[in-house]
Amino acid sequence: MERIPFGVGQLDSIVNGGAPTGSVVLLSGEAGAGAREFMHTSALINGLAEVDDELFDLYYGTPSADAVLPDEVHYISFTASGSQLTEEMRIAMDDDIVDAGTEGVEFHDLSERYFHISPVPREWYAERTDSIKDLRARHERDDLLGALGILLNDVASGNLVVIDSLSDLVSAMGEEINWADISFLVSGLQKAAHEWGGLILLYVNHDTLSDVRHGQLSDAAHGTMSFAWESGGSTRARTLVIKQFRGVLSEIEDENIVQFETEIGDAGFDISDVRKIR
Repeated sequence: MERIPFGVGQLDSIVNGGAPTGSVVLLSGEAGAGAREFMHTSALINGLAEVDDELFDLYYGTPSADAVLPDEVHYISFTASGSQLTEEMRIAMDDDIVDAGTEGVEFHDLSERYFHISPVPREWYAERTDSIKDLRARHERDDLLGALGILLNDVASGNLVVIDSLSDLVSAMGEEINWADISFLVSGLQKAAHEWGGLILLYVNHDTLSDVRHGQLSDAAHGTMSFAWESGGSTRARTLVIKQFRGVLSEIEDENIVQFETEIGDAGFDISDVRKIR
């Protein structure tokens, strides 16, 4: 089975190279527990593979025999521009990785479509003022989820696509977006991803969802990776648990792994320790 690397070397080595092609993976995490950093690391390391072999080898190493690097890397955001995301990535990651890796990542900013249904002043998210023609176009254009679907049809085939984030869609629920739309979106992605043959990462802060809704999203995705804080004595540790994932969870169970301890370093998200069944 061909696999697309997550971009986290130690994790990929354990699961025979990454996620099976055609997968939709829900990255569900507590705030600050590493889900966003995992998403950024995945995009930048896979982007790095396209533009700088030496840096890719330095920060990642040699991909598994079953690994197939994505043709392209696309990062879709509902609230931030590519420049904003790049600066956010610099906070945790080495400038060399960010500078080179972003050259291999195409950012797609859907913030204008996202915010135009809100009372947020237009000058906060758009560079120029409205003309009469612009106002007419805003009312004639497709809705946000329709625009997302058109974009995915154009960029998802054979590629790594990061969607940041489902939490933003939950926050926008109202007249134009309801919960059924979000649930159907993930279910539809699962079906389409099989034909696209790439890898789609969906980020969600699970504190924005009820347990029932979180369960619905988990069932709709091929895999769910849970990022959380764990306290022990006077210390806190970031942890990763793979809740369910076809073609991946079995590899972890064969190694008797129950949990990963993680850290955020100059190369982004990484595995610092592995907890096994004793």
